[in-house]
Amino acid sequence: MTWFALASYKRAGAIAPAIVIDEEVYDLASVASADAAPVPADWLTGGVAAMLANWTTERETIKRLGESVAELAARKKLAPVADGVGALDAPLRPERIFCAASNYIEHANEMGTALAAKENSKPYMFVKLKNSVIGPWDTVRKPPEIERLDWEVELAVIISRRARRVSVADALDHVAGYTVINDVSARDLTRRHDYPFTFDWFQGKCHDTFAPLGPWIVPSWLIEDPQKLRLRLTVNGEVMQNDSTGNMIWNVREQIAYLSTIVTLEPGDVIATGTPTGVGMGRGVFLNPGDVMEASIDGIGSIRNPVEEEQIKK
Repeated sequence: MTWFALASYKRAGAIAPAIVIDEEVYDLASVASADAAPVPADWLTGGVAAMLANWTTERETIKRLGESVAELAARKKLAPVADGVGALDAPLRPERIFCAASNYIEHANEMGTALAAKENSKPYMFVKLKNSVIGPWDTVRKPPEIERLDWEVELAVIISRRARRVSVADALDHVAGYTVINDVSARDLTRRHDYPFTFDWFQGKCHDTFAPLGPWIVPSWLIEDPQKLRLRLTVNGEVMQNDSTGNMIWNVREQIAYLSTIVTLEPGDVIATGTPTGVGMGRGVFLNPGDVMEASIDGIGSIRNPVEEEQIKK
């Protein structure tokens, strides 16, 4: 089966949709002009978000499109975008990112988190906001009041259709595809003592630029099993995280099913499924301006984000 991905890239000051084949980026409007396959008009104006909005009915169109672009690219009948992957933006800007906390045993251990047995528990979820999302090569800005800035590579799941009280068995039928997310965290702001509520996920997780996302979305049918993927994260080339999604406590199916009992999931929603061991908090090492993080997942791709100090305007 042909590997391809859906992407968004920077074109003439705007964001345009694209198809990625062998890490070459092909503008969707050019694909439409080449009559590679039917391209609905709203995809050209609405981009990846429009593709996700009608994913269930347009699934076969998307499959044919990927195969056709691959064929044209192999025959040199379609020119890739000149700036290639360097022009990529975040593949989408989700309104809602649902995040799983302490979803790997070893990560919970390194954070000193005592977990109940799974049979006596349920997923612990929080939300990140649209303002946090940046592209695969964009810069993470470190606010001056934060001293313990940390990284978290995670598998991101993109919802394809409305989901309310779906079963674990049927949960993956609601997945459009997968991408990489780095749940950047301010460890010194996630706990507070001025209120009886111990955790403050909002100020610890929701800063601008704290959710690098990308580099593209790989359709779900190209990922045989989301629980058999290798995640890695390096800082300045040094490996910090290296684990498998198979070690999740709550797998992708279970997270979707659980969330759908609380909120109706919508096309384009993203689930960040938790991070494995190896974060800075467990090592006593934190990010500084000039550091570069690279987060990758086998079968999907990599994102690379430098860190700089946020400049406060006076």
